[in-house]
Amino acid sequence: MRQHMETRDAPSGPSWHDIPFHEALTAFDSNRGVGLDLRGIEAQRARFGPNRLPEPKRDGPVLRFLRQFHNLLIYVLLAAAFTTAVLGHWVDTGVIIAVILVNAIIGFIQEGKAEEALNAIRDMLAPKATVLRDGRRAIIPGEDVVPGDIVILEAGDRVAADLRLLEARGLKIQEAALTGESVAVDKTIDPVDALAPLGDRQCLAYSGTMVAAGHGKGVAVATGGATEIGRVSGLISHVQTTDTPLIRQMAVLAKWLTAFILAVSAAILALGLTLGDYGFRELFMAVVGLSVAAIPEGLPAILTVTLAIGVQGMAQRNAIVRRLPAIEALGSVSVVCSDKTGTLTKNEMSVTSIATAARRFEVSGTGYTPEGGFSVDGHTILPANFPLLTELARGALLCNEADLVRSDENWAVVGDPMEGALLTLAYKAGLDPDFERRTTPRTDAIPFDAQHRFMASLHHNHEGQAAIYVKGAPERLLDMCTHQHGEDGQVDPIDLIYWQNHAQIIADEGKRVLAIALKKTHADQQALLFDDVESGLTLLGLVGLIDPPREEAIAAVAECQAAGIRVKMITGDHAGTAQAIARQLGLENPQSVLHGADIDTLDQTALRGRAASVDVFARTSPEHKLRLVQALQDSGAVVAMTGDGVNDAPALKRADIGIAMGRSGTEAAKEAAEIVLADDNFATIAAAVKAGRTVYDNLKKAIIFLLPVNGGESLSLIIAILLGVTLPITPVQILWVNMVSSVVLAMTLAFEPPEANVMKRRPRRPDEAILSGFVVWRVAFVSVLFCAGIFGQFALAQMQGASLEEARTIAVNTLVVMEIFYLFSVRYLHNPSLTVKGAAGTKPVLIAITIVTALQFLFTYAPFMETFFDTRPLSLIEGLQVVAVGVGLLLILELEKRLRRWATGGSRDGHSVHFGQRRYGGTGD
Repeated sequence: MRQHMETRDAPSGPSWHDIPFHEALTAFDSNRGVGLDLRGIEAQRARFGPNRLPEPKRDGPVLRFLRQFHNLLIYVLLAAAFTTAVLGHWVDTGVIIAVILVNAIIGFIQEGKAEEALNAIRDMLAPKATVLRDGRRAIIPGEDVVPGDIVILEAGDRVAADLRLLEARGLKIQEAALTGESVAVDKTIDPVDALAPLGDRQCLAYSGTMVAAGHGKGVAVATGGATEIGRVSGLISHVQTTDTPLIRQMAVLAKWLTAFILAVSAAILALGLTLGDYGFRELFMAVVGLSVAAIPEGLPAILTVTLAIGVQGMAQRNAIVRRLPAIEALGSVSVVCSDKTGTLTKNEMSVTSIATAARRFEVSGTGYTPEGGFSVDGHTILPANFPLLTELARGALLCNEADLVRSDENWAVVGDPMEGALLTLAYKAGLDPDFERRTTPRTDAIPFDAQHRFMASLHHNHEGQAAIYVKGAPERLLDMCTHQHGEDGQVDPIDLIYWQNHAQIIADEGKRVLAIALKKTHADQQALLFDDVESGLTLLGLVGLIDPPREEAIAAVAECQAAGIRVKMITGDHAGTAQAIARQLGLENPQSVLHGADIDTLDQTALRGRAASVDVFARTSPEHKLRLVQALQDSGAVVAMTGDGVNDAPALKRADIGIAMGRSGTEAAKEAAEIVLADDNFATIAAAVKAGRTVYDNLKKAIIFLLPVNGGESLSLIIAILLGVTLPITPVQILWVNMVSSVVLAMTLAFEPPEANVMKRRPRRPDEAILSGFVVWRVAFVSVLFCAGIFGQFALAQMQGASLEEARTIAVNTLVVMEIFYLFSVRYLHNPSLTVKGAAGTKPVLIAITIVTALQFLFTYAPFMETFFDTRPLSLIEGLQVVAVGVGLLLILELEKRLRRWATGGSRDGHSVHFGQRRYGGTGD
């Protein structure tokens, strides 16, 4: 059997396409007119199994939940919780465990379900199939089809297995989900070249594709996992997903913080035991407090909330984000690899140009919606003033098997997409298809067939007149025409050179070309034969059809390019069509095209170079798309892949960000992607990039806000231990600050609006560290200020006669007030905060300050808080001293900003935050 044979040198799939069909029948002991008998069916089922894809092994919910604890910072917190429990400090233990559980639960809830792509592909397999068994037709479940079954195909059927066709009568199959080609493929029974790409194997019908027109019969040569769809499923299951840049950077940050915290803690413990007067138990608890102080416990929660706010904003733009980190990753994307059909275009054919003997018409409007008009040389015209144009549209309407149906605001074609485009043309020309078909009914027809390459229909009107309309390939119809129709109704001898030139011009624009012709006949003709149309036709004109780019996609490509993002088109369609769309979209390099067959000849190193320079890739298979994404990633690019077909699913999963179309997209593509565009609008991607960059900027602000707070707490404890003095703040009080005031205040930064130039700067480097030089300086400088404020207030309180508990309460309140004033400063890292706009804040800022102030009053004055945190009430004078420290902190930071601006030449750029990136159009920070 050849079902599981290796593919010779062909790009994909078993090579049943290069042999006569009788060899396929022989290979499975099947018969064209009888099919398999019962014994043969059982033998094939025992050998190949049911016609369904294998189930993958999945992680259960318990394992998924436990995976949330696999984080270095969490390990340190778990160790701290264990230690405090051993020492009997149960309040500390309970608070630390609560922090850990909250972070784990958030991560568990938000984890994506990308592995469900395999289930989605399984759903594409045909639920029913019509087969010939023991000489009798039978309708069976799709999963019961076995290799060797004779499967019968009719219009509207979903193909149940990969078939080697035995009969094809006007058979057209829509393979866009598998190959990316917009137009239904004409099928034949003749073998093709062994190296023919997937989209050119006209003698095969693939599992999961749809029969658009005609009927046929084929022998099943592959089922289940051996089909083309099964092969794509295998690709998805073996594709390794990549972490987003933010996840990688946060992992590096966690490692550095953990190593730093453990090293400092160990050093402090050793020095304290050697030089200090602490007992081991007291010193060890101080070191535990130091570890807790240094760890930004609220950072995971702030990260999640910041991402969730970005996700919520994208939901309002019809983008469904399935994995939270995906929204941020879009902000660092440097290359968008987009499928053409259904993504950059609507996957709806349109007639965009018409050539007659006198002139060329341009047709506006896209898709099947009958809205648009006609123009000549840029001037709008009325079709009623051009009878030849109307007659051509009538011929396109009557010689047609398709129908247009309207559902809500959307129009869809029932039948062949090109015939649907011709119906839309008739509507635009002012014709009513129902009226025309009723007044000029069809008497007979010759259906389209790939061998004779035309369709003809005979019509009689109520006045007793008869006419034959013919449409088909130009090179075929030109041989059948002897005359051409003139503008004023005259009939002239045909000018073959004129028509051949115009057909070539339209084809060079990447369009499919159809010729439409007419032949008057006598009223008593009731049957239509090939002899009736082989000669004597009068050519009405040529029509150019294309799946045009979405208007919003053209603007979105320009916006992406302005943001330093390169857009590349990867399609299964023909090179000419891809180039035409690329030119209309405004891609940077539309002239150079790399074919799938060329990709097969390149190793991964060579492909990296070509992938970087070429923007148009044509006749590509799922493996080609996957290799291109990998090549771009290997060259350092952060890649977003958009698509809607099964053939896009492996690359969607491999890309840093997979973006699927929600309306036209297959379930396989949606489940493999992190983001789904509910409106199928490529322009939404540009908005998502803006949201992603804003999320990253705001997250950086939150980090710059949180780390100095933890740094100031840590420095205070380190100094106290080294000097052998009392700790100014206890570990449990540090947890209160870290998990209440710090988190609430930092959350407000997630709501900061986008920077004015967010889409004018280039993407950040994927290897850019979160802790850039500026960030390290700011964290160190502010940490020292926080430490000075905490220790100074603690010492001052004790000098003024306050008890230890009162002094610590003052120190904690000082820390919180400094956080509040620092929040105003961190919103404008490079420009003054002491402005009307800066002082007014935003609504989230004012709400957060109100909440923190109320909680801090509760912390200070509520009697039950004394039980947990050992606090004492403060006097008015003590409260004013605390606020004065906050004001002083803000003034010092404003002076630092002014000095830094002076040192860098007075650079200012609104309230932008660049964190050490190159600033385009200005100087670096």
